[in-house]
Parts: sequence; C-alpha cells; structure tokens
Amino acid sequence: MYAAGQLVHTLPEGEIIWGVAVLADEVFVLRPKGLDDIEVYDAVTYRLLRCLTVPDAHGFADMTICRRCRCLYIVDPIAACIHRLSLHGESTRWPVNDKPYSVSVTGTLNVLVTCPSVRQIKEFSWCDGKLLRVLSVPDEVTSPWHAVQLAGGQFVVCHGEADDPVHRVCVISPDGRHIVHSNGGRPGPDTGQYSVPRHLAVDDGGSVFVVDVNNRRVTLLSPTLEHVRQVVSPDNLKWWPRRLCLDVESRRLYVVDNQWKEGGLSAGRVVVFGV
Repeated sequence: MYAAGQLVHTLPEGEIIWGVAVLADEVFVLRPKGLDDIEVYDAVTYRLLRCLTVPDAHGFADMTICRRCRCLYIVDPIAACIHRLSLHGESTRWPVNDKPYSVSVTGTLNVLVTCPSVRQIKEFSWCDGKLLRVLSVPDEVTSPWHAVQLAGGQFVVCHGEADDPVHRVCVISPDGRHIVHSNGGRPGPDTGQYSVPRHLAVDDGGSVFVVDVNNRRVTLLSPTLEHVRQVVSPDNLKWWPRRLCLDVESRRLYVVDNQWKEGGLSAGRVVVFGV
C-alpha cells in the first residue's frame, strides 16, 4: 500500500515539460522542441547525463517508455504522429491521422494513443506503427485525456475539460463500449471530485494514480476506482501538475509541475516523491 508522497528531489527548473519517463537508472524529461529535446538524468544522483533529440518533430504533448523494447514514444500533436526513439537515437515515426494528446504502452507492447477531439483510443503495433484498432469511448466520456490498458484488457481513462459537466476517471470495457467503474462526477475540490484529471499511472496491481490539474494534487485509487488517499497535495507543488510517471521498483513517483503564467505554460520542473 502506498503512503502519502514524501518529497525526495526536484529536478532543475527550466522550460515547460511535456513528459517524464523512467527506465532502470535513468530519468527522461521531455522539454519543448529544440536542439536538446529530452534531458536524461541519473535516477540516483539526479545528475544530468546527456540529451537526446527527436528528429523531424514539430511539437510535443506526452511521452512514455517501453522497458522491454528500450525505446521512447513521443506524441507530436502538430505533425499528428508518434515518434519512436531508441535510447541510441534512432528514430522512426508513424501517422495518427487525428490530433494525439497522450500515449501509453500495453502489456503486449503495443502503443495506445488518446485523441480527445474525436474521443478515440487508437492502438498501434510497437514494431512498425501499424494501426490495429480504433476504440470510440462511451458518449458520456467527454474529452478523454489519457488511457492505460489494464491487465484484464479493460482501459482506465481520465476525462473532463474545464467547461465539461463531468470530470472522472473510468474503467471501460475492452471493447470500449461500457463503463465498468468510475470515480468523480461534477468538478470540484472535495474528495471524490476532480477538476481536469489529465494523466494517469497504473501499477502492477491495478492501483491508479491520477493527476488532478486544477486541484493541484495527485490522487490514488484502488483497482475498482475507490478513493484511497491523496498522495501529492498542493503544499508539495509550486505550480500545476500535468503529467506523471510511476517507477514501481524504486517506489518513486515523478510529477511534472508546470508554471501557468499570462495565459500559457512558461516553465517546468519534475518533483520526485517516494510512495
């Protein structure tokens, strides 16, 4: 069982951050498109080791890592594609044909891409980016931001834009048609409420960590989406959380904390918690 998060370290502040991922003893931090797109840190000393560049990218929205394939998947919403980047720098990409927002890797190593504007989850093969299937979420799931496939084939999805009447986390059936479990409802600050739940992390037992952007917290839910506890509170953050990554082996939770200033994101950092 996870305890309330204890602050372990804060990576350096800099430009905004679009994603964070962990593989073994390295932490990968995705910054805006530039010469050095991905900063690679030592996961023990938090020392900057090197930087990686994503060739032919136009912009970023999210990133995840495949431990078995040892590669990064980066969402490019401007080019409407996914970039597959090996840890040695080799890069390929494939089209999504809709504007992608987030990405995750399934137990079979395939790649799940969430497209909020069309309310779809698209599954691609890991090796060649072939589109395998498209799932349309139930009608009541508006603005789906992030989806992760569970061990039993179901999907956990967080949804709700600022003006939407319902902000929730849902477990959806493997065919995408039915809601099996849910947590949330009308947006708000109370326990069991959310205000733009934007990103998820799921452990090996199916427990779910939820980034709640406007409430500035991270909530832990059981595999059936019952509220367990708040693991990161506003007191632990300087700005606004938008992405997260869980390293199960080290029991470290990496939370992207971005500054919102004058109508836009202007700076970012990663806050590391022991859970």
